[in-house]
Amino acid sequence: MCLLALSLSGVCVTAVESRPAGVLAAESPKHRPFGARVKAFVALTKPRVIELLLMTTVPVMFLAAEGVPDLWLVLATCVGGYLSAGGAGAFNMYYDRDIDAMMDRTSQRPLVTGMVSPRECLVFAAALTVGSTVWFWFLVNPLSAVLSLGASLFYTVVYTMILKRRTTQNIVWGGIAGCLPVLIGWSAVKNEVSWASVILFLVIFFWTPPHYWPLSMKVKDDYERVGVPMLPVVAGNKVVARQIVLYSWVMVAVSLLLTPLGYTGWFYTVVAVACGALWLKEAHALQARAKAGITGAKLKEMRLFHWSITYVSLLFTAVAIDPFLR
Repeated sequence: MCLLALSLSGVCVTAVESRPAGVLAAESPKHRPFGARVKAFVALTKPRVIELLLMTTVPVMFLAAEGVPDLWLVLATCVGGYLSAGGAGAFNMYYDRDIDAMMDRTSQRPLVTGMVSPRECLVFAAALTVGSTVWFWFLVNPLSAVLSLGASLFYTVVYTMILKRRTTQNIVWGGIAGCLPVLIGWSAVKNEVSWASVILFLVIFFWTPPHYWPLSMKVKDDYERVGVPMLPVVAGNKVVARQIVLYSWVMVAVSLLLTPLGYTGWFYTVVAVACGALWLKEAHALQARAKAGITGAKLKEMRLFHWSITYVSLLFTAVAIDPFLR
């Protein structure tokens, strides 16, 4: 496992050092206060993203246990998940530090400001990746460790290094890394992967593009400036909105499969139907505005982005509560 992480580090070093110098705002500021440095290292782990990942992991553990899972196991899984996702986030910031410096949305990231050096970031990312794998292996189970390492490698290599700068489908297939915490949560309790976890994996898979594309529509000038072919950069708003609607319908349909297969009851079904209906209303409203040629602030694309976070939070809360009502 250590060799895997070190090999990955070597790949990242080679790839980034081959790029033109002078793309960062500042790499070695003279004054780096300890408190600010701590905050910078925390920022490398992308804590807001991790919050969302844990929101999908813990409820699945309740569903797998058909009640309250072992609380130590929940804590161990959350800590391992934070370390794993944090390592992947740090690798992502290391590799993308050249384009982060040129995008308004990412211009204050730690490597761009120089609060953390590239070498420090690389060592930190490798340590978190190795540490999380060992943590899962000995404190949860080997299956969860393998899934965790797979998620980290997929996000770092497949999404960040291969897909992101080459294809408009980057977020579609790269989003698989964000789906794996669902399988990790289930495997932590059951030491296996079942159809219930696969269905929830697919919910997150089809949720990711219509969650992220509205944000990409908002900041598409950033992506265009650095040559990242996010779908809103390459296609017009009408095309993007149509794709959002298609993925949204599939996502809602998949979310309703749990009940007929016997994994959930009436409570989850009510929440899934209600939240799904509100999601589809927002998605179709965005498509209507795009078809009408509305652009700028009046497009209101961020409404769907913000609702998407609420949707997944409510849906997975229902996943956790439902076992107690059956």
